[in-house]
Amino acid sequence: MMEIDEQPMEMNNTIATTTTMNMNTFNNNVMCLLTDSEGTPLGAPMYLPQNAGPLQLQEIVNKLLNNEEKLPYAFYILDKELVVQLGNYLEKNKVSVEKVLRIIYQPQAVFRIRPVNRCSSTIAGHIEAVLTVSFSPDGKHLASGSGDTTVRLWDLNTQTPLYTCTGHKNWVLCIAWSPDGKHLVSGSKAGEILSWDPQTGKQSGKPFNGHKKWITGISWEPVHLRSPCRRFVSSSKDGDARIWDVTLRKCVMSLTGHTLAVTCVKWGGDGMIYTGSQDRTIKVWETTHGKLIRELKDHGHWVNSLALSTEYVLRTGAFDHTGKQYSSPEEMKEAALVRYNKMKGNAPERLVSGSDDFTMFLWEPFVSKQPKAQLTGHQQPVNHVYFSPDGQWIASASFDKAVKLWNGVTGSFVANFRGHVGPVYQISWSADSRLILSGSKDSTLKVWDIHTLKLKHDLPGHADEVFAVDWSPDGEKVASGGKDRVLKLWM
Repeated sequence: MMEIDEQPMEMNNTIATTTTMNMNTFNNNVMCLLTDSEGTPLGAPMYLPQNAGPLQLQEIVNKLLNNEEKLPYAFYILDKELVVQLGNYLEKNKVSVEKVLRIIYQPQAVFRIRPVNRCSSTIAGHIEAVLTVSFSPDGKHLASGSGDTTVRLWDLNTQTPLYTCTGHKNWVLCIAWSPDGKHLVSGSKAGEILSWDPQTGKQSGKPFNGHKKWITGISWEPVHLRSPCRRFVSSSKDGDARIWDVTLRKCVMSLTGHTLAVTCVKWGGDGMIYTGSQDRTIKVWETTHGKLIRELKDHGHWVNSLALSTEYVLRTGAFDHTGKQYSSPEEMKEAALVRYNKMKGNAPERLVSGSDDFTMFLWEPFVSKQPKAQLTGHQQPVNHVYFSPDGQWIASASFDKAVKLWNGVTGSFVANFRGHVGPVYQISWSADSRLILSGSKDSTLKVWDIHTLKLKHDLPGHADEVFAVDWSPDGEKVASGGKDRVLKLWM
């Protein structure tokens, strides 16, 4: 009898203790440490009431940073955004308050992008598949490259074709705007590179000849390093990368050393050039003499895609959401440098690589030749990797039909976006880093919300595979192109 009575008494005691603990947990303050995404603390640990939420934390951060203008911030605990009061969050996620709770604060874009949700126009013109689309740095112009060997410039006001640029001998595989918006360069399957004047649609000067096989990537020297823009780098299936001068109309440097095709190239904000190759390595080059300074070799298969944490500010240079125009190259260079330094902060530029080995690596090439993190989870080759404009997130697209979201600083996995029923070819971010756009073989585009971690909009409309997508830097429009030969604009 005694034994039977003791058990309920013990259970009641346990329940009472647990209830008291839960009450205490909710009433008590929590010892928290606010840090930036690199882990640098913002002052000492502090006790915060459990009813504190994002708004109160925002006030604290603005005060501690002595911000004259109050800036918006988002807060994360273990990669999960804090959108409720601390007490609710701790209870729901069963987070222990025994240790100091680390809360990461991240600056948010002051402006918000309206999610695109409808096709505003379908523009015919290309007579073969559209293979690449790209908005100019200020978002006012749009170019596309096609299997019909032409580059086309489109009028975004009337949403009609503006210029057809002819001169290539084979498919146009890649196009790239200079960050000051003055030049557009395109590379083809035949290996030649042409440059165009976006104002007239006319070819500027003779072709850049030198590559023996098709062009796989083009990247411009950042405008904060040199203005007006003159130099760009191209990568080719012939195993080389070449630096060209658009004014001298010639190759000024060859970067040779890869043993197989170079699949992608990026010109970093610190002046280094990064090349990824089918030889499974990523090489880092300095641009004064074209010397190889570092080799990153952890991938087990071809490297398909590279992205830099500063890519958005490198692409847009001096242009931002305010639409300000600049009267001189010097003014543009200064404005671009301010934007670059603000975005980069004190942290080193980060690089992410995606491969046929189903994995990605996060690197800080200036700090170490060892990867900072290996990002695993995709079941098929990774086609495309892309940092968010604020550098805090990485999105990846794969043949496994998934888009995945990762922490851009630590490389830790955040979310899986499933919904496509075919391989995902390309992704693009909204300028405020809140939305991801993906284009797939299944003929749809999809917009994903990184705060709810859910599908925001499904955008059907293409009649065949979507090869290329781009979200305009001003956030107003999305362009897509694919196998059905049409260019679609979405708003």
